[in-house]
Amino acid sequence: MPAIAAWMLVSTAASAAELDIVVDDARGAPAADAVVSLHGAGPPPPAREPLTHAVDQRDETFVPYVDVFRPGDRVVFRNSDRTRHHVYSFAPAKSFEFVVAPGGDTPAVVLDRVGAIAVGCNIHDRMITHLYVSDAPWVAKSDAHGRAVFHDLPAGHYTVHVWHPLLRPGKAEPEQAIDIGAGTATLRFALPLLPDPRPDPDDRERARY
Repeated sequence: MPAIAAWMLVSTAASAAELDIVVDDARGAPAADAVVSLHGAGPPPPAREPLTHAVDQRDETFVPYVDVFRPGDRVVFRNSDRTRHHVYSFAPAKSFEFVVAPGGDTPAVVLDRVGAIAVGCNIHDRMITHLYVSDAPWVAKSDAHGRAVFHDLPAGHYTVHVWHPLLRPGKAEPEQAIDIGAGTATLRFALPLLPDPRPDPDDRERARY
């Protein structure tokens, strides 16, 4: 999938407005993998066929770390490692459990409820990925520079929400309101993120099972 996965669900009569979202952490460093959703002006999103996303397991790491879904989309977990994995989630939005042999795939899992779904490996405790299911009219994921850009938005009033897997549990998603006309508008978010629990990618000392 592209670094920014966005659905611009607008009518053909929409004005050519652009919204540039910049997401940083509390120290001012870019925050990749933030999910930005917009609610406000514009018609409801048109129906589309569900998509199937693939989450790979390579070097004992889930790839991607965060993926964005619509309700009804499906996810398949692939194992590109030489060790088996035990993929599981106990999230209210979807719970499942699979043992995946090297080179194997799981059955497709339908994600039919909105919410954040944390997925781990019961063999390799530090492996984690996050599936974010959203029914917002516009949704995107920030890239490595902490940016998510929405094009061709209808002019009007919007509420912008930002979610990130390292936000403190139990806290409401940060939000800002903005009025958008023709041209380009920019919003900046500074998120108080928890330390990243994933291992250093330069540390190659990984146990094999």
